[in-house]
Amino acid sequence: MSALFPGTRERAVLHFNVADFAVAVERVADSSLRRRPLLVAPLGAARAVVYDMSEEAYGEGVRKGMPLRRATRLCPGAALLPPRPELYARAMRSFFRELQGYSPLIEAGRVDGHFFVDVTGTHRLHGPAVDIGWRVRRRTRAALGIDPIWTLGSGKVVAKVASRLVKPVGEYIVAPGEEEAFLAPLPVALLPGLATRERQLLEAYSLTTVGALARLSRQQLLVAFGPRCHYLHAVSRGIDDEPLRPAGKGPETLSFQHLFADDSNDRDEVRTRLFALADEAGAALRGRKLVCRRLTLRLGYADGSEASRQALCRTGAAGDLHLRQLAVEALERAWTRRTRLRACTLLCDRLQPRSPQLPLFPECAEGPRRAQRLQGAIDTLRQRYRQGLVGIGRQGLAGGG
Repeated sequence: MSALFPGTRERAVLHFNVADFAVAVERVADSSLRRRPLLVAPLGAARAVVYDMSEEAYGEGVRKGMPLRRATRLCPGAALLPPRPELYARAMRSFFRELQGYSPLIEAGRVDGHFFVDVTGTHRLHGPAVDIGWRVRRRTRAALGIDPIWTLGSGKVVAKVASRLVKPVGEYIVAPGEEEAFLAPLPVALLPGLATRERQLLEAYSLTTVGALARLSRQQLLVAFGPRCHYLHAVSRGIDDEPLRPAGKGPETLSFQHLFADDSNDRDEVRTRLFALADEAGAALRGRKLVCRRLTLRLGYADGSEASRQALCRTGAAGDLHLRQLAVEALERAWTRRTRLRACTLLCDRLQPRSPQLPLFPECAEGPRRAQRLQGAIDTLRQRYRQGLVGIGRQGLAGGG
């Protein structure tokens, strides 16, 4: 068994999960917060909802997405802090650097403290996968001050389910060949990737455990779940051949998020907040001398659903105006419902160094040069005074990339 003994070749996937990640990071930043319950949520808004909560608050009944007013009634002694997504993103990058030395196959979550690491075949360099799990946990506690759960399985599904059993802290090892037996007695709700409608159908058919689901054939599942029968048939048996999506080397993705104080479907407000995120992304890209060739917009609706759309730029974008144009393009395709929005997240990836090459024909370069000079002047003012002092209006120069 490769998970425990280095002489065989079964797949070995480690899952690291920092429970209540935002709370954990905030407590590292301020150690006095460790002695009391903590709620992370936008403050000063009538309809604010909980972004994250400590284990103590969870024990009092607080849940993510719960209205803040209700959460404070359930846990009146909790400290309140506003979310700081950039701080959490920095913590994710630091954790990622701790993992890089063990495998090139690392898949990171959405600034939530989750990482999958494929350590198959690395035992000659780093020892058995179990040793890697213990070593990473010890090093992250010493270097970052956070204490991750770690679990080991033959794929992401089994490793992730195992981590849900040992929250808020601990470890769990599922040896190769034991996946189906491990999953069988567990509640079917622990399986990842189930849509709300699928959970409702499983409950309606009294399929309350993973083992009960596993006893059904693909043909039986097809009747109720259609094409999803293949996924349900495999996941209920712990069969998971999905490869990890490597995070790559260096900064692969830059993430910027806004949580609306009050859920909103006001188009002008949403565009204004989206432009602010695009400006923030542009400043980060230019500071790193990078351009992004793909911009992804994720919209979080008040009912808990999400929508995601992308906009591409073959030559790469780093200017505020160009990024705003890409963001609006993604927004027009992503925002198809009348439901109010709770959050919007801008992701810049497919990053590459900004090209120093000058245009071949000088007469074609005057427009982009003028836009770059304008952007440079704005950046200088922002650095000297403050970020929000100067911005670009909706009617601006083209070619701001």
